[in-house]
Amino acid sequence: MKVEDLIHARTEVFSVTEDVTVYDAARYLREKQVRSVGVLTPEGKLVGVVSQSDISDKVAAENKCPAWMRVSEVMTTHPITVPPATYLDECVRLMEKHGIYHLPVVDEIETYRGMISVQDLLRVIASDEKARADMLESFLFSGR
Repeated sequence: MKVEDLIHARTEVFSVTEDVTVYDAARYLREKQVRSVGVLTPEGKLVGVVSQSDISDKVAAENKCPAWMRVSEVMTTHPITVPPATYLDECVRLMEKHGIYHLPVVDEIETYRGMISVQDLLRVIASDEKARADMLESFLFSGR
């Protein structure tokens, strides 16, 4: 399975612009019930990623005011990205190698297509394993 198979049915791509306040980004993450979003320039190009961890580590833990800070001050710049044609097992390897939980998806013309998470990958893997177990059970016990 490829990234494009995972994201093709999504109707919304979550992102913020780099000039948004950290406060507004935190509210957006909570409202959309996501842990990480792409940070885009006004022209729509991906320049970073901001996550709940970025906000808690770089703002709350240092007792800074999120209403006065911009996302550009706390975002992860130069994120590792994947194209839609990437196989999911490669995404797992990248996440493990770099200790990250989200991968922005960027296509060949550098358009931000969304984010995939460890949770997305676990859901697919668990579903695949269940399907395999069901098939094996059906094969083994169909004659009884």
